[in-house]
Amino acid sequence: MAGIVLGIQAWSIRTGHAHWQTMVFAVLCLTQLGHVMAIRSERESLFRIGIFSNVYLLGAVLFSFLAQMATIYIPFLNPVFKTEPLSLDELLITMVSSSLIFIAVEVEKLIKRRRDNV
Repeated sequence: MAGIVLGIQAWSIRTGHAHWQTMVFAVLCLTQLGHVMAIRSERESLFRIGIFSNVYLLGAVLFSFLAQMATIYIPFLNPVFKTEPLSLDELLITMVSSSLIFIAVEVEKLIKRRRDNV
């Protein structure tokens, strides 16, 4: 996670993105949300378990995601959290890079399942 966050920071500063701090803040938070969904099982995919099998966790993740978006896009929250609205491109980069942890954990579980079935 740290590597992704630091990578986004270095990339966004180097490429001149004015909102690099907001991007880093968002990636840091969103990677955690993806990670918590992925680690619900050490072996089974989240999609096999079912996204709705723990509605309280799903609710907490959705609430956290909405709160994160609010800190970025609701103007009166920007000075409080020192954030700035991200462009669509910046948001997409943030979302894709944040999903890498979720994907990595799911791939790791797939490899474990295949290794154990051999």
